[in-house]
Amino acid sequence: MQTRRIGDVEVSAIGLGGMPMSIEGRPDEARSLATIHAALDAGVTLIDTADAYHRDAHEVGHNETLIAKALSSHDRGRDVLVATKGGHLRPGDGSWTLDGSPRHLKEACEASLRRLGVEAIGLYQFHRPDPRVPYAESVGAIRDLLDEGKIQLAGISNADPDQIRQANEILGGRLVSVQNQFSPAFRSSEPELELCDELGIAFLPWSPLGGISRARELGSAYAPFARIAEAHGVSPQRVCLAWMLAKSPVVVPIPGASRPETIRDSLAATELTLDAEELAQLDAV
Repeated sequence: MQTRRIGDVEVSAIGLGGMPMSIEGRPDEARSLATIHAALDAGVTLIDTADAYHRDAHEVGHNETLIAKALSSHDRGRDVLVATKGGHLRPGDGSWTLDGSPRHLKEACEASLRRLGVEAIGLYQFHRPDPRVPYAESVGAIRDLLDEGKIQLAGISNADPDQIRQANEILGGRLVSVQNQFSPAFRSSEPELELCDELGIAFLPWSPLGGISRARELGSAYAPFARIAEAHGVSPQRVCLAWMLAKSPVVVPIPGASRPETIRDSLAATELTLDAEELAQLDAV
């Protein structure tokens, strides 16, 4: 497994996104545990989760609890950097709400610590800006958690370039990751990716294959991905992740998965090399 860096931590070049295993349409626990274990067996050392990855109102942190169970029952579990997030909420009716207040973020971090069963969270990320709360106050809470040793690394998610610069300044140059949506269908985070490349901050594309419902349609929606996949004898999804990895050494995709076979296919993208002409065709999509 190829590796990349988030801060001073070396991680697998592709991580595992845990959300599909905990929201609507999720599989049973046995298949989820098998999926996480398949990722670990294949060399994954980065798993992304959030306290908001749950379905019903009474089960906040479902995905964190699931991941903690999977890691504790695998001999490579201690080698994994678990990245979780706070500041997003799900009332249980399928909607998403926001609370970026410092009080909530600190309480959410304490709850995540308990669910993950750790003394310090490997990577804690502010999930999404809350327009009701000054951004500096939200990121200031993340800084406090970092200074207090409650978290080992600090990141932000769904941020624009100005917010990235502001967060890095508030954190005293200690911002290590930015997690934004990025895929063939969602290219508007190119400026954030380029800024992260310039600053040496890890860029973690979420929904890199287009999201849970669209990942299987990648090849049919974007002909170059299908054509190049056929030429290499691989899936369009694998081509997509290889294309992302080629964009910058700071890119660490975190494709979601709920089946062992899908995460295995995604991880094989680290072994696929695309030439300059192929990359240009994909960039032009």
